[in-house]
Amino acid sequence: MPRTALIIDFGSTYTKLRAIDLDRAEVIGSGQGPSTVTTDINHGLDLALSDLKDRLGGLPTFEYRLASSSAAGGLGMVTIGLVPKLTAEAARHAALGAGAKILSNYSYELTDADVREIECLNADILLLSGGTDGGNKAVYLANAAALARSSVACPFVLAGNRSASDQVAEILKSGGKSTVTTENVMPEYLKLNIEPAREAIRKLFIEHIVHAKGIDRAADRFDEILMPTPAAVLMAATLLADGTEESKGLGPLIVLDVGGATTDVHSVCDGSPTDPSVTMLGLEEPYAKRSVEGDLGMRHAAKDIVNAVGASEFARLAEMDEGRVAALLSRCEADVDWLPETPEENSFDMALSQTAVRLSIQRHAGRQTLVQTVHGPTTVQRGKDLGRVATVIGTGGVLAHGGAPLSALSGAVRACAEAGALGPRSAKFYLDANYTLFACGLLGGREPDVALRLAKKSMDPLFEELGNGVFVG
Repeated sequence: MPRTALIIDFGSTYTKLRAIDLDRAEVIGSGQGPSTVTTDINHGLDLALSDLKDRLGGLPTFEYRLASSSAAGGLGMVTIGLVPKLTAEAARHAALGAGAKILSNYSYELTDADVREIECLNADILLLSGGTDGGNKAVYLANAAALARSSVACPFVLAGNRSASDQVAEILKSGGKSTVTTENVMPEYLKLNIEPAREAIRKLFIEHIVHAKGIDRAADRFDEILMPTPAAVLMAATLLADGTEESKGLGPLIVLDVGGATTDVHSVCDGSPTDPSVTMLGLEEPYAKRSVEGDLGMRHAAKDIVNAVGASEFARLAEMDEGRVAALLSRCEADVDWLPETPEENSFDMALSQTAVRLSIQRHAGRQTLVQTVHGPTTVQRGKDLGRVATVIGTGGVLAHGGAPLSALSGAVRACAEAGALGPRSAKFYLDANYTLFACGLLGGREPDVALRLAKKSMDPLFEELGNGVFVG
């Protein structure tokens, strides 16, 4: 009998299943049903299992039953640091890398208005940081005191100045707050250390958030919820880039997920300057980095996408007049589940997706600028240089189900057209057409070699850009 695994994604709309033959590293069946977290999660899971059973002609005995979740709003987090571009940015990287949706990010000493706003956000986890180790304590302690007096009820992850963390924990506990203390997200100036905070967030998600979302009602039907779904995708991207001891990975890569509400970008590379004469400035970037653009969603933020490039430029890209762009935007706003049916509507959607990809890469990537110093002009870099990235993968949403994934993904290379942007200069493009990456990320913790083989098999090659807009397939 072949060894099989059941991989589950409790999504915001659908519960999606993948049955995997572990010996062949292949998906042997898929199923889905509505996500019914707000009522009884078992109902949607039953429908998904019934769908899978019909497709397979019966259900095998699964060796693993692993799950991720982005249901009920996903993992909503508030992050707090001392300086916007330093500890606050480090805290944001830690939360995003753990698969969270950032509800808000705060810097400096919290005001009364800030605290009231945080109370209203109803976060699942609050990440509190501030100061390098042995550095500033005052703001970290003041923010802890303000939050201890608040009505915030979620667990706190403390990842700030180690010299003050014990005192911060005591202050919060005196206010009835639940805390987990981990290593500082920025122990030294400009030095990033986000993995301990990511792990603390993941453990809290498993121990507390799964219960809060009602997902544990089906706990006896899977082994465990391992992580939020976006974290599973980032883990799959890292595995696919780095490989295992047994098999080589693809090297530096980007995974793009263009959805109805957001566009997510995952990059796996060191991001150091490709030109040795360039000077690096600012906080170092995570090797495995995730960014989320809430104003670049294909439906909920279609108007924002158009406004970002201007109506006339967007109309040129979509090959229609501005009046038709406005009419189709109104249709998106009236029905976020709308799908294009005509060639004109497909052209409109293609322009949306390509623009969302281009803008999200520009924001995710670093930039180079020329500055004047006492020694003369010097080129400096802030953020990641994605110039070495040679693999771009699209997954989910419009990229998997739309009619023009090639055109959409080409926006990743076109991001370099903006002066100073450090996006990929050329790349091979692939499509995760059957939405398998999340399954590879979940399976990677148990059987990394199988997960890597599965990930490689799941990447449908699209084409390669040789530079200067020349493509070969």
